[in-house]
Amino acid sequence: MSTRGSLLRLARHLRGFTQTKSAEKIGVAQAVYSRMENDLVEVDDGTVTKAASAFNLPKEFFDITDPVYGPPVSVHAMFRGAARVSARDVDMISAELNVRLMHLRRFLENVELNRSLDLPRLDVERCESPTEIAETVRRHWGMPDGPVKNLTRLLERAGVIVGYSDFGGAVVSGVTFAAPGQPPLILLNHDHPADRIRFTLAHELGHLVMHRFPTPEMENEANEFASVFLFPRKELREAFRGRKLTLALLAAMKPERKMSMQSILYAAQREQIVTKNQANYLWKQISARGWKTREPASLDFEHDPASVLPTIIKTHIEDLGFRPGDLLKLARLGRADFDRLYPFDSDEQGLPRLRIVN
Repeated sequence: MSTRGSLLRLARHLRGFTQTKSAEKIGVAQAVYSRMENDLVEVDDGTVTKAASAFNLPKEFFDITDPVYGPPVSVHAMFRGAARVSARDVDMISAELNVRLMHLRRFLENVELNRSLDLPRLDVERCESPTEIAETVRRHWGMPDGPVKNLTRLLERAGVIVGYSDFGGAVVSGVTFAAPGQPPLILLNHDHPADRIRFTLAHELGHLVMHRFPTPEMENEANEFASVFLFPRKELREAFRGRKLTLALLAAMKPERKMSMQSILYAAQREQIVTKNQANYLWKQISARGWKTREPASLDFEHDPASVLPTIIKTHIEDLGFRPGDLLKLARLGRADFDRLYPFDSDEQGLPRLRIVN
């Protein structure tokens, strides 16, 4: 159960403040503030009032009793393999995940998710490889050959909640969090192109299926899982049979497979369809054109929008009679924060049905 001290720390991380800055805003010495966060000094009602003003949060935020969790197992950086995510970024992202988990607990007291697929849990250390696990999951879900048409909807059918965030400007593509007794939550960076988001979503699925604790190889394992899940071995070999791998071919395959050119090249390397020299040449050509960060806009395709989380909010408003003020009270946030976390169009169509719990 959270304490006022842990909520003070959560609020600070949510805003990306240092202890020194927070202490100044509240009007106490930094040493005293540190002791408050560690529950060594009482956080009284007067301090809560000052903290609510300092962090621009309702006073009720500091009465939350939900547990506060530590960082997620994995924070998926935009530039895979590069340690570009700071401790401050991780703290901000962890705080946002905790706040969203608190909301999900309250939202799901009123609506019930209808899940049509189960999420397999396979220990990567007991299986042959992430490749085998990815193909096992595809078979388990009865997926047909060919590109995954809507990856977001597929994961939502398995009970995964998918949302979007700007991650406070951090170079992060996605994060996953699975709290006890709650559906898994995946957050994706809404500013990234759809090809990157789809690979990230498959990567995060790999973490959910394979990983419980951090390991040195978990990011490479999740990348292998994502690659095979999106482009299985048999389909990959058939797609390249009798064809020379060129930038033009990668560009032609991108909208068909709904994968980045780089992901397709990575998959071809995975199955040794190209030689090391050929692959190095293509990577240099991609880098020289500036495509490692952003591939040509002419090859872009639409995002697979999240549907369950918007439906949860919509159900509260349209079926349960919640007014905007009621949702803010439930969330214990101000309007700007709520709209940032849940920027949904109330006229969105084609959303799945949720069952209202009486």
